[in-house]
Amino acid sequence: MRTWLAACMFLAAGTAAAGAEPLREGYVPVKGARLFFRETGSGPPIIVIHGGPDFDMNYLLPDMDRLAGRFHLVYYDQRGRGKSAAGVRPEDVSLESEVSDLDTLRKFLHLKEFVLLGHSWGGVLAAAYAARHPGAVSRLILLNTAPLTHGDFLLLRAAFSARRPPADATQMRAIASGEAFRMGNPDTVAAYYRLHFRMTVRDTAILARLVQNLGRGFTPDGILKARAIEDRLRGETWLDTAYDALRPLSALPIPTLVMHGDYDFIPVECAAHAARVMPGARLVVLKECGHFAYMEKPEEVRREITNFLK
Repeated sequence: MRTWLAACMFLAAGTAAAGAEPLREGYVPVKGARLFFRETGSGPPIIVIHGGPDFDMNYLLPDMDRLAGRFHLVYYDQRGRGKSAAGVRPEDVSLESEVSDLDTLRKFLHLKEFVLLGHSWGGVLAAAYAARHPGAVSRLILLNTAPLTHGDFLLLRAAFSARRPPADATQMRAIASGEAFRMGNPDTVAAYYRLHFRMTVRDTAILARLVQNLGRGFTPDGILKARAIEDRLRGETWLDTAYDALRPLSALPIPTLVMHGDYDFIPVECAAHAARVMPGARLVVLKECGHFAYMEKPEEVRREITNFLK
C-alpha cells in the first residue's frame, strides 16, 4: 500500500457515484500551509493545475474527470485558495512558492515523472515549473493557456476591450464598484463572473454550470484572500514588462500539446506564440470553442490528450 495512504493527512477514499473512479483526498504539508489534493483514475499520472489565479479546483470538476478512465489524475488547490487557504497570508504567496508547492506535492505522491496539465493561469505555473524542473515533466499540456509573456498579456487586454459587448463592460464596472463586490459577497462575485465569461462561453447552459462550479467554494474571506493573491501573482508575471516564461522553455525539448479554442477570449495568437517558441510543441485549435475546452469540447479534448500521451 502506498505510503501516503497511511499518512495522517489522508481524509477519505471512496467512489463518488456508481461506475465512477475511486476518489482519494488528503492534505500535503508544505512550509506554512497545507495543500488539499484529490486523486482519481489510474494510468500515467497527470497533475492538473487550476486557473484563476484566484480560483480553486472546483471549476474543473467533474468535467475533467472524463480523463480518469485512462489516466491517474491529481488535482490540488493552490496555496491560499479553496481548501488550501487556512493559515495562509497573501504576502506568503509568490510564483516561487507556487513552484515549490507543486514539487512538494510531486514528492509526496512519489511521482518521479509526470504529465503536467495547466488550464488558463495554470499554464503560467506549468511553464514556470517545467523550466525549473524539466526532468520531472515527461510531457506538458497547455489547455486554454493564459499569456506566457508580457507582450501576449497586452494582446489579451486589447482583446477584452475590443470584443466585450459594451453593455456587459458597463454592467461589470457597476458591479465591481459596489460595496457587495468589494466585500466579497459570493452571489455578487458570481454575477460578475457570469458577465466576464459570457464573451467566451456561448452555450448558456455550460456558462450557468461553470459559474455554479466556480462558486461552489466561495466564501467572503476566501474571495478576498484569493483576490489579494491574484494581485501579487499578476504583479510578478503579466504586469512585469520583463515577464517571459517562454524564453527558458525555448531550449527544452519537452513534448508539449497546446490546445486552444478558436473564440477563447485569450487570443489564439498567445497559444500560437507558445507553440512556435517551444521546440517540442504542437498547436491544436478547437473549432467553435471558447476558454473552457474541457466543458465545451470534452470528446475532442479527451481524444487529443489520449493521442498525445500514447
